[in-house]
Amino acid sequence: MTRLFRTYRVLAFLVGILLLVGTASVLLTGSIESVTLYHVSEDATAYKIGHPLELVWVAHGWVFIIYVIVAFILTQRAKWSIPQFLLMLVSGLIPVTIFFVEHFVAKRLRAQYPELAAA
Repeated sequence: MTRLFRTYRVLAFLVGILLLVGTASVLLTGSIESVTLYHVSEDATAYKIGHPLELVWVAHGWVFIIYVIVAFILTQRAKWSIPQFLLMLVSGLIPVTIFFVEHFVAKRLRAQYPELAAA
């Protein structure tokens, strides 16, 4: 359980950071279209900012899928309800939320499994 718990925490942190970077890029460039590079000229600032950040969204997608799998396994082993899993799932799609949910999950798991207190 300790290894799964650590893996969950690392993935939650990665998903959260990637989501924040991606969201910041959308806010800085003004629209999702500018980040995904549709109808943006190569000379535009949005293109220069958005082009490298397109990889952030790809990375977020792949890490998020792994995060969902690990979160599901974790909730099954902890014998938590489906709504708890869904909260963990949705938190990876709303900026900043995942950090609060991860803190709540870690606190609850440490209370449920005292051996995780050191992790």
